[in-house]
Amino acid sequence: MSDDNAAWARSFGSVAEAYDRGRPTYPPEAAAWLVGEQPVTVLELGAGTGKLTEQLVALGHDVHATDPDPAMLAVLGRHLPDVRTSIAGAEEIPLGDRSVDVVVSAQAFHWFDLDRALPEIARVLKPGGRLAVVWNQRDERIPWVRKLGHLIGTQDQLREPAEPIVQSALFGFVEDMAFKSWQIVDRDSIQDLVLSRSNVAVLPPEEREAKLAEVLAFYDDYGRGMDGMQLPYVVSCFRATVIDQPRPGAAEDPDGPAAPGGPGDAGDPAPEGEVSDGTDTDMLLIDFR
Repeated sequence: MSDDNAAWARSFGSVAEAYDRGRPTYPPEAAAWLVGEQPVTVLELGAGTGKLTEQLVALGHDVHATDPDPAMLAVLGRHLPDVRTSIAGAEEIPLGDRSVDVVVSAQAFHWFDLDRALPEIARVLKPGGRLAVVWNQRDERIPWVRKLGHLIGTQDQLREPAEPIVQSALFGFVEDMAFKSWQIVDRDSIQDLVLSRSNVAVLPPEEREAKLAEVLAFYDDYGRGMDGMQLPYVVSCFRATVIDQPRPGAAEDPDGPAAPGGPGDAGDPAPEGEVSDGTDTDMLLIDFR
């Protein structure tokens, strides 16, 4: 991660309230596709103010939400006081091995140090568990949305957002699905949307004000007034099953354990008609003197 990206990743706490007011939520059907509809244990990395967390809880999942920024988690805790939270990054997860069914990340995966985070994610997933990631991406095929993107920045409009998972030897085939959603923004909330962006949050105060003035002029030019405008999103979802790794210290047996009482069981003599190699228990008890 570059120095600029690292600074942007650490910028959200200073704009946590604007983030909570201005960022869109996730459609329930996207949350269900990512994690499933049957209740499971979920670790959410980079949970922020709880935009996805709220949908996961509504589906009945047992969620442990983590984020490196205490200010973001404070907002989440205000909305969802019963959700367990930990101030932690994806690179050092404060959970035991094979302890969760799903690890999910919304709008945060691209901030992780993936050389460290992906092995940590694989470590905490149960056998057969899944990693799921999702981004709200503005649908910039629409001209006015593309113009807004030029104003507020498009660094999170990722071209191949799941490529690190595809390339990783820790996860299997990556499935993908896209959903559509709309966010109604008015003259106030569009300012929060802009302020919540990392590339704007790190600007000096006078440059932030200038950026807000640009966006307000854009909004006013479209004549939406108090009715607001519907900002379209493509909700890009990805999921992959962890490839089970041998546990540290576990003996490796490429042929697997022999069935009890079978030819590989040292407690039985060799089957009739076969010559013993002298390694079964009965032969070892004979004193050859």
